Amino acid sequence: MSNSVSNGINYINEKVGQLGALMILPMVAVVVYEVIMRYIFTAPTSWGFETTTFIYGIHYILGMSYTQLHNGHVSIDIFEARLATRKRAILGVITNLVIFFPTFACMTIFSWRYALDSWKNWEHQSTSWGPPIYPFKTIMAIGFSLLFIQMITKLIQDWKTITTKPEEELS
Repeated sequence: MSNSVSNGINYINEKVGQLGALMILPMVAVVVYEVIMRYIFTAPTSWGFETTTFIYGIHYILGMSYTQLHNGHVSIDIFEARLATRKRAILGVITNLVIFFPTFACMTIFSWRYALDSWKNWEHQSTSWGPPIYPFKTIMAIGFSLLFIQMITKLIQDWKTITTKPEEELS
């Protein structure tokens, strides 16, 4: 993968992560509105809780690839921090190939199947409000896809580190 493709993926995930972070603003607005309606006017909405859940889900799913881009996912730093750069990259390649790549390849494939099936059936939530949920399932599939390609970018970066680091860092 060329640097321009890798940079393009990084740029997309940076922007999508920033957009996902902004989802907190409408979520807070919905929560404040719901609290006011419920406790001041004693007239709770039928849509407030679900809307909050959907918005937070969008925030979460769009932030996954951004977090991967900035190495923010949980890792066992106590072991990894003691390793030289090249050995850390080797560990990254192994864990990506053995654990993350197969897991998120499946998550990506099945989330797209899940979203497409939802669109095919014009799926709606089975609540009194009954909003359509196919757009949210599509956002979920997009989020997993972005995370998957960001993992591929990280895998390639780690491979380049393994193959291009000077000999003095091999210890």
